[in-house]
Formats: sequence, C-alpha cells, structure tokens
Amino acid sequence: MADSSFPAPDAEQGLLVAHFLTVRDVARSRHFYSEVLGGEVVLAENPCTVRLANSWIIMNPGGGPTPDKPGITLVPPAEPSTASAFLNLRVADIQAVYREWRAKGAEFLTEPIDREAEIRCYLRDPDGYLVELGQATGMLRGHYAKAGNSAD
Repeated sequence: MADSSFPAPDAEQGLLVAHFLTVRDVARSRHFYSEVLGGEVVLAENPCTVRLANSWIIMNPGGGPTPDKPGITLVPPAEPSTASAFLNLRVADIQAVYREWRAKGAEFLTEPIDREAEIRCYLRDPDGYLVELGQATGMLRGHYAKAGNSAD
C-alpha cells in the first residue's frame, strides 16, 4: 500500500509503533477514535486503522489462537475498574480538548486536574480502554512527580 498515512516504517527508520486494541464493535470504536478524538480513518476494516496525531490505533474483534500467537486469545477489557495499560495522549491545551471531546460524546472520569507536574484527566473508549489526556505544565519547568509514586 503506497498510502503515506498507513502505518509502515520507511527504509531509514525501520521501526514504527502502533497500538492494537481488541474491540467488541469495530464501527463503534472507529467512530470514537475518528469522530470524537479526531483521528483519520486509514483502513475501515480488517484491521480498522486510524491515524491519531503521530501514531496509529489498530482495531479488530477478539478471537482465538492463530499460528503466529499460539495459546493466545484476544479479548477486550473485562473489568473496567482495573487496567494494566492505557493510551497516553499529550495535548497543548487540555481544557480546549476536554471541552471539544466532551461535546462530541467522550465520557471523562473527572475534569482535568492540575497535578503540578501536569494537568491530566482520564476517559474511556467504547470498550472500556482507559485513555489518559494530559498537558505538561510543571514538567516543562523541571517540576516532576515524586520518584516511586505512580499516583503523581
């Protein structure tokens, strides 16, 4: 595929990072990442690929083991109160993005909270994946979270 928006490394870089999500409903997730968060649909299905800023979200339904991942079954999150990974999106103006995405239907856990090193808040996608929305503030002036405290 010669489309420059498709996630494929060039010969010089040799590496590109994209995030794969196992989703319950591809159309619903595609709408969220393209229409609510403002991504560009690169491939609608098989797998759905959305370019979001300088990265890509790849989405497909779950399924059982395949020859290249024997013994592995892909499923969307089962319990929304736990997370082992999440998307981390950084923006220049968190208040503007929060208002825009909320108006488009994004459901945030809280409003943006100033944590001194950064302002951040979280939302969930339609499958329950956690998405952190953050804006570096204090970090830009050398003020970081305390070491060893993941809650900061």
